Amino acid sequence: MPQYSPAFKSRMLRRMVGPSAISANALAKEVGVHQPLLSRWLRESRNVESMGASKKKKWTGAEKLRVVLAARGLSETELGTLLRREGVHEAELTAWQAAAEAALHDMGRRGARSTDAHRIQALERELRRKDAALAETAALLVLKKKVQAIWGDGDDTTDPKRAR
Repeated sequence: MPQYSPAFKSRMLRRMVGPSAISANALAKEVGVHQPLLSRWLRESRNVESMGASKKKKWTGAEKLRVVLAARGLSETELGTLLRREGVHEAELTAWQAAAEAALHDMGRRGARSTDAHRIQALERELRRKDAALAETAALLVLKKKVQAIWGDGDDTTDPKRAR
């Protein structure tokens, strides 16, 4: 019995599934592989897929973004092919797209907030500096009044030599 490469098996399985699938009998006649063997490959692939359904793949953010970007601008049939190849449901892809757009929107808002936050910090710093200068000026005025109260006015007409 001949050994077939995994790539060949994969090509045969792709031809037996999907919207343009052909039967195992028709494929067997076309490529010269026995129909029971093709049917067994198909059964085994479905068993592997059903086992994989219980162990759902954990997608990283980078992988999700790659699939979202790859899906941009594809026709409906091309999108279906991509989704099957990646093992992603259309609802998942839609959710990933919405999450990516929300993240980009939030990133833009954060940048604006950061500019506003810097401006607010600068204004608060200036306000503290001016408050300190005002407090210093008020203290100097109070001291001046106290000095005048203790020593008297500077416009006194009395002669300092006589006051002794």
